[in-house]
Amino acid sequence: MSYTKISAVEFAQRYKKGMTLVDVRSPAEYGGQHVDGAQNVPLDQLNPQDFCQAYVDGDQDDIYLICQKGGRAAKAADAIRQHTQANLYVVEGGTPDSIAAGAPLASNGRDVMSLERQVRIAAGSLVVLGCVLGAAVAPGFFALSAFVGAGLVFAGVTDTCAMGMLIAKMPWNQRA
Repeated sequence: MSYTKISAVEFAQRYKKGMTLVDVRSPAEYGGQHVDGAQNVPLDQLNPQDFCQAYVDGDQDDIYLICQKGGRAAKAADAIRQHTQANLYVVEGGTPDSIAAGAPLASNGRDVMSLERQVRIAAGSLVVLGCVLGAAVAPGFFALSAFVGAGLVFAGVTDTCAMGMLIAKMPWNQRA
């Protein structure tokens, strides 16, 4: 069974307290702001069998998966769908768009930088560092910029980001 993508607007219209809603972002992202009632199961810690035991009550359950924009939720749905007959819904537009569309906000009032933004900062910094060191120290350092660029191309083609997975495991992303 596959999953169904729904818009943030449609999700906000369907929202009801007690629905099975799982946020697959990092604990820090979740802790900063999430849809009220969402349970946090970070994508990098997702075990499909354990997930199904914890969240699937029967084969006809509706399970909504949400993240920042929809990409991580889709990956979670791909992993989970082989282990359940439950109806899986991926919220496109993620948490920010869902809240803007009227889904209730739960927040600890702390501003948190999204994982995507952290990856852009890290990748950009490594490219600049490689260029500066390549020009000032030794041309071999240009390889750092090329390596990061190749990694970004790979991430775009495969929709898998090794840097994002690494940054998600950093201590500041583990605190809610």
